[in-house]
Amino acid sequence: QVQLVESGGGLVQPGGSLRLSCAASGNIFSINTWGWYRQAPGKQRDLVARITSGGITNYADSMKGRFTISRDNAKNTVYLQMNSLKPEDTATYFCNAEKIITATDYWGQGTKVTVSS
Repeated sequence: QVQLVESGGGLVQPGGSLRLSCAASGNIFSINTWGWYRQAPGKQRDLVARITSGGITNYADSMKGRFTISRDNAKNTVYLQMNSLKPEDTATYFCNAEKIITATDYWGQGTKVTVSS
């Protein structure tokens, strides 16, 4: 099992920044990909960014250049640095860990981000 706990959400003004953290515990050594997803009220959950165990990253088009995903292996933590935030970035952000060998996805409980003046 893998446990994921997100933190760092909150209220921020347009143009501001936030850094989300995802602390992982449990059997994380077999995790292949770490990711951040988001879900706005009434909408589906969408990919924000992912990072592989080898450090390869990819981003949704609307986040490129504004968001950065990173990982601190020593702290078992994945981060999402979000800059130049827009009201449309308002959503609950979820951390995800994918284990390919068992086709298993693990999810955190989510952290809410509100971008508003």
